[in-house]
Amino acid sequence: MKNEEIAKIFYDIALFLQMKDENVFKIRAYERTGQTIESLPTDIELLYKKGGIDALQELPGIGRAIAEKIEELLKTGKLQTFERLKKEIPVDIDGLRRVEGIGPRKILFLYKKLGIKSVAELEKAAKQGKISRLSGFGAKSQENILKGIEFLKKTKGRYLLGHIMPLATDIENRLKQLPFVRKAVISGSFRRRKETVGDIDILAISDKPEKVMDFFVSMPEVINVYGKGKTKTMVLLNNGIGADLRVVPEKSYAAALNYFTGSKDHNIALRRIAIHKRMKLSEYGLFKKGKNISGIDEKSLYGALGLKYIEPELRENAGEIEAAMQDKLPILIEYKSLKGDLQIQTNWTDGSNSIEEMAIAAKNYGLEYIAITDHTKTLAMINGLNEKKIAKQGKEIDILNKKLKGIKILKGAEVNILKNGKLDTKDSCLKELDIVGIAVHASFNQTKQEMTKRIITAMENEHVDILFHPTCRLIGKRPAIQLDIEKIIDIAKSTGTILEINSMPDRLDLKDEHIRMAVKAGVRLVIDTDAHSGYHFPFLELGIAQARRGWAEKKDIINAWPLKTMMKMIKI
Repeated sequence: MKNEEIAKIFYDIALFLQMKDENVFKIRAYERTGQTIESLPTDIELLYKKGGIDALQELPGIGRAIAEKIEELLKTGKLQTFERLKKEIPVDIDGLRRVEGIGPRKILFLYKKLGIKSVAELEKAAKQGKISRLSGFGAKSQENILKGIEFLKKTKGRYLLGHIMPLATDIENRLKQLPFVRKAVISGSFRRRKETVGDIDILAISDKPEKVMDFFVSMPEVINVYGKGKTKTMVLLNNGIGADLRVVPEKSYAAALNYFTGSKDHNIALRRIAIHKRMKLSEYGLFKKGKNISGIDEKSLYGALGLKYIEPELRENAGEIEAAMQDKLPILIEYKSLKGDLQIQTNWTDGSNSIEEMAIAAKNYGLEYIAITDHTKTLAMINGLNEKKIAKQGKEIDILNKKLKGIKILKGAEVNILKNGKLDTKDSCLKELDIVGIAVHASFNQTKQEMTKRIITAMENEHVDILFHPTCRLIGKRPAIQLDIEKIIDIAKSTGTILEINSMPDRLDLKDEHIRMAVKAGVRLVIDTDAHSGYHFPFLELGIAQARRGWAEKKDIINAWPLKTMMKMIKI
């Protein structure tokens, strides 16, 4: 079993236990196990084969009882605890929980009252008006359920970049290592680092294309071969995504890579430039008077068109071609360039690791500083911290800063913004912190005017430094809140509030167009993981990709700088 399969089972068990109103600590234990397994950089089955149940217990937050359940899954492919819960409450918990506003307890209530087991049955009941007649729901709830289902339909068939990236990159590397493959690269929306991708498109150069295809279809992840040819093969992988491999001649490689990377609108614009210059651009090359002049790489191709090289993340026909013509392209922030991470949760609330473990993991990843930003008191479900606990945590951080070398731990909090815009933590506590982040965690259905006013009120608190995940979206699960983002950016400029680019695969919030607006306005940004496990720090690369898509440079990102410089930027 793959890590993500096992993690999902533990997440689902936690949801079933929430339905049954089980002990909150028991629920959190299963959630944390899911987080830990999902984030592991190695296959948990290999870990178990090497070290047995003892190796499993060394993972953060996993004790003997949970380790035995993992062992049961690895040995039998099933977990009796999970099978019993599914039989007791036979609902599509994964599908139903994706509908905005439908939590575990409501799923159980709807099952008991109306026998609803699936999203299709939920939609049917809502359209028949049955939901509105139930206690605790009403006409507005019924309307929101139908809106949520419609949102899910629109996002179906897309996969989160962060979830696809490990496997896609692994396949790319395997192809590169073949002795008969000279080049291999993933193109398409994956290469442009779009937040979701529809499939994996791979280009390769080889003098033995048939051998490449034989290797490709024999990979263990392939569960179906849609079509296999000498130069193109299409397969289905076991995580549900399709993968296409094309082998092209070296003389066509630059043009083919450009063509299959896209975007479609960017390609159309390039072809128009080629026509204007009396050339022809296609996936086979850039031709002038019948001769292919595309060169050996994309830089040569763009140069032949009279353009500066345009990074893949910018290729959306959103002004990048005009900027390339005028030599005004941004110098994008580079990957692996961040010095710190300013949003991190620990096992003081809903994280999997201790403060010390998170600090060591951050240091091992190459960071110089982190901010501990556990949740605050109104999020009681995850043991949010009150003022006394925040002060107590600060003392532990002081001790760790004296103990640990090569990493600085900053005192912070992810402070909940209440419905009226007030913060749930006293100013006297906030002023003692190094980093104060704020975020909305409930009442997502306020009007645009109400939500904008709510967040602005919070931003105007003199102690606030960062607005975390500003639009609160969960990609494919929950739409963004209604928010006047232009007004939020204006207020951020006047108050000096930093806007976050949250790197979690299902957030990537701010989205690229909002990042570009902020950059243009001169509002500073921070790229954070929102880490809940020591294994989450690699997600920072997703945040950097998002920043690059938003035309952000190093000067725009406060945590791309050493600690002293960063603190000066945040405390303007």
